[in-house]
Amino acid sequence: MPLEGEHELDRALRPASLAEFTGQAELVANLKITIQAARERGEPLDHLLFCGQPGLGKTTLAWLLAKEMGSEIFVTSGPALASPKDLVGTLTRLGRGDILFVDEIHRLPRSVEEFLYSAMEDQAIDITIDQGPSARCLRLSLQPFSLVGATTREGMLAAPFRSRFGLVERLAPYPVEDLVCILHRAAQSLGIGLAEEAAVEMAGRSRGTPRIALRLLRRIRDRAQVQGEARIDLPRAREGLRALGIDAFGLERLDRELLMALIARGGGPVGLKTLAASIGESVETIETVYEPFLLRLGFLSRTPRGRVATRRAFEHLGQPVPSTFQTLAPKQKEGIQEEFDF
Repeated sequence: MPLEGEHELDRALRPASLAEFTGQAELVANLKITIQAARERGEPLDHLLFCGQPGLGKTTLAWLLAKEMGSEIFVTSGPALASPKDLVGTLTRLGRGDILFVDEIHRLPRSVEEFLYSAMEDQAIDITIDQGPSARCLRLSLQPFSLVGATTREGMLAAPFRSRFGLVERLAPYPVEDLVCILHRAAQSLGIGLAEEAAVEMAGRSRGTPRIALRLLRRIRDRAQVQGEARIDLPRAREGLRALGIDAFGLERLDRELLMALIARGGGPVGLKTLAASIGESVETIETVYEPFLLRLGFLSRTPRGRVATRRAFEHLGQPVPSTFQTLAPKQKEGIQEEFDF
């Protein structure tokens, strides 16, 4: 029976085990050792924190951990947990070895972070009953469990909270060859043929992110289906990418709008809030979704006074490079270069 909805389709395209997970080889090797050791001792997994940009597989890895351990997984997110009381019911339902997965864990209020300290270390929580002079504290014991957190902003976690995770793993952008493997496996699941050159083309424009690669595949699959084609070849892939507004570097419309907003102001520097307002996006979205990729490509630079479009950005968008870029003092040039040369 066909799956309904993009969310269900995403789940269907995920690997079924760690052995099928493509990429992040060192991280996966560490997880396999952790899982095997926990199984041999008959203990739950240690608390884990996954860090990295959106779409790299943090949620997928959490589900695979639960499957490998034969445990239940309870999923929530930082914004959904406004106060400690929102967690009490979930924590008390956890069985031995179960996994509590908290996405966007950096958005937990400090009061919830502190509430989790005793749960993570002592398998117990303290709740207050009544108020005023009749208030009393009741300690509830919990089954040993594993907290798995995912964050795109590791620096926003309080140091005492972060230190309670026994394993902290960082996911890096995927090389093209790993994305090609992911695309071929997904195409097989979707029942569509995929030429090697087409897979390479899509992978090269996916910003090193499996989620984006799979989104592009689904949209190009739709176009092929409507035109009665059972296989995606290179011309079809390029036609679909062009229709989606994805250029040769993987830049999307909002990436170009962000760079053009800087270029319209002489290349910057421009404050982040001003930049966000000019393109109608939130500061957090720019910082977590668009800016890291533009920094990695060398199209954007961060300076103490704001964001700056680099010479490469002007050239890529076909805009004349202002004379000020050619007359910067040596120290200024070095400062800008250091921001994106990594």
